[in-house]
Amino acid sequence: MPQTSTPSTPSSRRMHFGRYDYAAFSAFLVYAAGSLAIPIALVNIADDLHFPLAEGGLSAGGLLSFARTIPMILTMLICGFLAGHLGKRKSLGLSVAVMSLGIFLCAFAPQYALLFLALAIAGLGEGIIEGLATPFIQNLHEHDQPGRYINFAHGFWSVGVFFTVTIAGLLLTLGVHWRIILAFIALLGLIPTALFLLPQTHKNPYPESTEPYHPKTIINHAKRIVKVPRFWLYFAAMFLAGGGEFGLTFWAASYIQLNFTTTALAGGLGTTCFAGGMILGRTGFGFYLKQHQLPNLITITAALAVIITLLLPYTNSLLPFMLVLFFAGIAAAPHWPSIQSYATDRLPHLNTTMIFILLSCAGIPGCGTVTYLIGYIGSLTGSLHTAFLIIPLCFLIVTLLIGIDWLFLSPKDLTHRTPEPQIKNPPLA
Repeated sequence: MPQTSTPSTPSSRRMHFGRYDYAAFSAFLVYAAGSLAIPIALVNIADDLHFPLAEGGLSAGGLLSFARTIPMILTMLICGFLAGHLGKRKSLGLSVAVMSLGIFLCAFAPQYALLFLALAIAGLGEGIIEGLATPFIQNLHEHDQPGRYINFAHGFWSVGVFFTVTIAGLLLTLGVHWRIILAFIALLGLIPTALFLLPQTHKNPYPESTEPYHPKTIINHAKRIVKVPRFWLYFAAMFLAGGGEFGLTFWAASYIQLNFTTTALAGGLGTTCFAGGMILGRTGFGFYLKQHQLPNLITITAALAVIITLLLPYTNSLLPFMLVLFFAGIAAAPHWPSIQSYATDRLPHLNTTMIFILLSCAGIPGCGTVTYLIGYIGSLTGSLHTAFLIIPLCFLIVTLLIGIDWLFLSPKDLTHRTPEPQIKNPPLA
């Protein structure tokens, strides 16, 4: 039997996991580790590669996020074609391998330009993970409130952040070179690569068709989606939710080191507080959430995120700052996976996988744009205090966008999706 979850009643809290759930969990872990190792070691990297943050290098540091952004968008746009020919399982396995290669090359980059290029290679793999991991999980649990599983799986991004910033911060403080840390993270990528690519068993096949899609079929799916005005509301919400979450994730450690004049370990612990809140939020919401509660959850937590993140620039002591980061993590946790799952419920007549891909194409540029803007404004003003006000602004607009959609949404509009038939050649008319 395929590894799909047993249908459950809405009141059932039990969750069912198998090999491909664990493959997705470990992929998120390594993805997070590779993404966060750079910002946690950014002060050290900047000094080694001659763009010190305290001497005007904040813009160059923020621009490193863009190194991943463009290749991620490019591969997200083609990952539907790739999945149609190879299947989601093999596509994800290859993407983790490419991402790990890029991280490994980062460990040997002798100058800023080559680090930028290596991050771009990592971004090629990360784009496929962003585009396909969520629909991969959706397929596994189509009949068992997939929003729960999507939130739970995305929680492992936060688990990866938690352990990376804690352990990397400690190792950096003990004098371990940042290049060694990056090389080790790259080797960890072998685990999800193997889980995805090792041969399937009769007991545990992945439920997908590998018959190639005609390119026009996928293009038609995308055209139908972008012609729906409501889709652009979710697109904007994803852009800002991704920017608010990753902007804080990227800059928290550097903010602590620069503004509280402390060590990489303290900076790592600060980001750990944020990641701990994210873990608690995503796994907790994933376990207790019911699918019809998604708009309530997004709107309320986004409003809370506005209030909490407004406190950050005005918190002048390290321990209270870390406490605020923890609650900010809880509030920001459900937005990325929940907006995607909510959009598929709100647009049930459109292709699920393509909705996930296109919304990820909004979230990733949001991450890069907000991260760069924080660094740019920080360079102009000489500190990150004012720049951090961009984060509550992002969450405020998310609150308004999903809140407006929620007010105009009747309960009957939130339909439970039934599996779509596999679409083969020729393309839809």
